[in-house]
Amino acid sequence: MTTSAATDDASPVPAVAGRLGDGSTTLPLTAVEIEAEICGMVATTTVRQTYRNTHAVGIEATYIFPLPDRAGVTAFTADLAGRRVEGELRERGEARREYDEAVTAGQRAAIAEEERSGVFTTRVGNLQAGEDAVITLTVTGPLAVDDGVAEFRFPLVVAPRYIAGQPGDWLPVGAGTAPDTDAVPDASRITPPVLLPGLDSPVRLALRARLSGLGLTPDAIASSLHAVAATAGSDGAVTVALYPGERLNRDVVLRFPAAGEVTAAIAAMAPDDEDPTSGTWQVTVVPPAAGPDAAPGRDVVVVLDRSGSMGGWKMVAARRAAARVIDSLTARDRFAVLAFDTVIEHPLGLSSLALATDRTRWAAVEWLARLEARGGTEMLAPLRDAAVALAGAGTRGAGPDEDARDRFLILVTDGQVGAEDQILATVAPIAGDTRIFTLGIDRAVNAGFLRRLAAAGAGRCDLVESEDRLDEVMTSLHRRISPPVVTGLRVESATAGWDLVAGESAPVRDPDLFPGTPCTLSGRWRATASPADVTLTVVGDGGFREQVTVTAAPPDRAVRTCWARARVRELEDRYAAGTGDAELADQIVAVSLRHGVLSRFTAFVAVDRTRRADAGGLPLPVVQPVEMPSGWAAAAAPAPAPRPASRRGRAHAVQVRSASRRHMASGPQAASGMGNDASAPVPSFEPPAPRPSPRPAGPGSGAGGHVDAGGAPTAYALRVKELFESIEACLAASTDRGSVAAAADELADDLASIGSPEPLVKALRELAGALRYSATPRPELATARKAFADAVVPPPPGRARGHEWWRAPGSGSNVRSV
Repeated sequence: MTTSAATDDASPVPAVAGRLGDGSTTLPLTAVEIEAEICGMVATTTVRQTYRNTHAVGIEATYIFPLPDRAGVTAFTADLAGRRVEGELRERGEARREYDEAVTAGQRAAIAEEERSGVFTTRVGNLQAGEDAVITLTVTGPLAVDDGVAEFRFPLVVAPRYIAGQPGDWLPVGAGTAPDTDAVPDASRITPPVLLPGLDSPVRLALRARLSGLGLTPDAIASSLHAVAATAGSDGAVTVALYPGERLNRDVVLRFPAAGEVTAAIAAMAPDDEDPTSGTWQVTVVPPAAGPDAAPGRDVVVVLDRSGSMGGWKMVAARRAAARVIDSLTARDRFAVLAFDTVIEHPLGLSSLALATDRTRWAAVEWLARLEARGGTEMLAPLRDAAVALAGAGTRGAGPDEDARDRFLILVTDGQVGAEDQILATVAPIAGDTRIFTLGIDRAVNAGFLRRLAAAGAGRCDLVESEDRLDEVMTSLHRRISPPVVTGLRVESATAGWDLVAGESAPVRDPDLFPGTPCTLSGRWRATASPADVTLTVVGDGGFREQVTVTAAPPDRAVRTCWARARVRELEDRYAAGTGDAELADQIVAVSLRHGVLSRFTAFVAVDRTRRADAGGLPLPVVQPVEMPSGWAAAAAPAPAPRPASRRGRAHAVQVRSASRRHMASGPQAASGMGNDASAPVPSFEPPAPRPSPRPAGPGSGAGGHVDAGGAPTAYALRVKELFESIEACLAASTDRGSVAAAADELADDLASIGSPEPLVKALRELAGALRYSATPRPELATARKAFADAVVPPPPGRARGHEWWRAPGSGSNVRSV
């Protein structure tokens, strides 16, 4: 389904024109600094955003950005033109009114709001010419732990999302580029404009993480997407930092061994600051070594996203992942596989659950190998069809073991959709006892949505940011698409006078324990007196029972924050699914305000009431464009259509040499948002026409590794040549080398994902490092040029020319030679 840009009778307010770097139109966000303190399996992170107004008039800067989806925002501070103001957490409507009134009155103000799990907006109003503002957020959340490895993941960019549904005739609720629709009523709040390709990064990024109390050495920490420097301190802590020049276009991912060899449940108990007879408890349960007996059979439906955003290495990885799931099935299992973009397709003769024989599995894997990325991400229909098929599998009388079969729905996607709430509200009620596993493949994955969907189906979410990571994740997934080792986990108090508060546990649904993955439960407690030692009992179906004794400790803000964030998220999911009562929103606000954790129904607001800005009217709105995510393609598309005027009678967005487009529309589609140049191309994610092109758009554009009829090299070969040209120009002009180094790293990742010759991939990685850290990178450039020349297959005997270059991405066959 595609949608057109929303239109309105009101005339759009003209956008400010200009090019990045003009004195009157420089983008406001100049720096993002991230400092993380990792202690145990909890990370407390401080995020500082620096804004500068280089316009001649006052501005209101808007920035749509991501944060870890499982973390809670607990503090907000605004330094507005040299005056520090502590933010206050209020009900969202009240906070917005306070902010708008302050801006209208000429006061400097800032507000932070949560749009989705993991997507936030900051606005800074009445920042005058030449003034700076520094916004500081404090974020606390748990680390993911799987198979003894802990992961710290920090997202840096909100990727473009496919917006389903039809635009309404109402005014937009946000400053983004997509119109609000009946399926995504807040689309304009989650779709930031996107910088045009090729621009230098306008934002300086710095990230430093300090890991203490874990007994680690610097070489124990791995970074999968960024080059990092790790150093050990005298106190035993390890500090990890990104090298300068990195861009905000992919997640930061650090992995390291989890502390200790924990073999039993561990617990924490934190009394409240204001009342030591109440507090928060937390128990982490480690899976036992022995699993359950094998089930008589499984029903598995694999749902593969083949939309335009999955192009390049992501499509290769997604096909491999789906094929490996199917290959792991046995003759006792039944399966179905389908792929979707704007339509749903499946292998011929495999439209419903079929026994996993050698023939059916081979047919499915062979069909998967031919899939390429295209079209839009219409995810609701295929998930609904898969859930209905699995929920009804037990009613078709396929055998005496029907009721004993475990049912699994496995979604392989980047998760870049806007209709998250609509999908959850539809799929969760019909999933029944089907377990939903999500496999997120992207360097800027929508982890918040994929974790929410997996939680609704009592399953797991795994994230893959590179093909190197895929094999490791698939090994774990194979063990999990089987009966869990323990089901129905819950915690009970074994101490008199110390009671767990009913209805306030997280998760609300009794979770299951899967191999290799600890499970954390938490909740609230009350006691008749301030407790000392208490005993908790973890029980599960089938006789699982484990006791743990915990001593009351000084108030631990992290324990309380992690529980409050998990509790708020579950209440928000119930609200989005329409299953809660009329007072559910009030419950969310109450938990958020009492425990100081931001939610979708609250907001932090900071107002400097001590002075007025020297303004001659309302400030000029400027929306900060974001980077195109690493690994995504961008091609020419129609100019954006005008947006309606805002409620405040002014433009919602000023896009300084930036543009955005509705995510993955399946045909030509005008983008929403106000452009500054009607002739400028905007990002697009549709595959190009089937006609071979001598200059394809690159991986993910559909060109793949095709060779045209004139003997032109593949799209990847063109990218290598263009990279060399860019590096030569950079070295000749003695300009900053950060962007070409990042391009070399990205191209090396893409070439590795399609099985390119290892010497070329290695040479490109070494070239990227030399560009960053060597004064004379020309020897590495020469080595890379030679590796590229060696990768080109020479013409066969008797042929005038034959520019055949390794293999087409994921096709399993050589590219066509000429």
